[in-house]
Amino acid sequence: RHREQVIWDFIQGWLKKAGQDLAAAEITLNVKLDDHFIAAFHAQQAVEKYLKAFLVWRQVPFPKTHEIKKLLSLLPAEDEKLAKELAEADWLSPFGVEFRYPLEEAVDLETAKKSVEQAKKVEQAIRESLKDYLAKGRPI
Repeated sequence: RHREQVIWDFIQGWLKKAGQDLAAAEITLNVKLDDHFIAAFHAQQAVEKYLKAFLVWRQVPFPKTHEIKKLLSLLPAEDEKLAKELAEADWLSPFGVEFRYPLEEAVDLETAKKSVEQAKKVEQAIRESLKDYLAKGRPI
């Protein structure tokens, strides 16, 4: 495999994992729970992974982090418009960190639904940005 194939494969891997997280988030919205943290957690994870797919495409190294704001801050200058468009997604960051532990407040269904909507918005923006690249298929 040459470099361009490795990049393609990493992008595909991040997109697949992000899609699985988004699907899990949507499924858990339909489960009767007293705490919908799991939907918000998977929505945050999806956003994080969509952004990491984009950063791989742009060849921007990123640290191991769950902070959406940090990942957005790494977007190159030519992607400033995208970074601003997705900045509101940072409110999901705590669901990837603090809310994983006991004694945190519960996440109500409305907040969980809002988190999934936010993740879908990020998915759309990232997939739109990658559309031409992905349409070319895996480099040979």
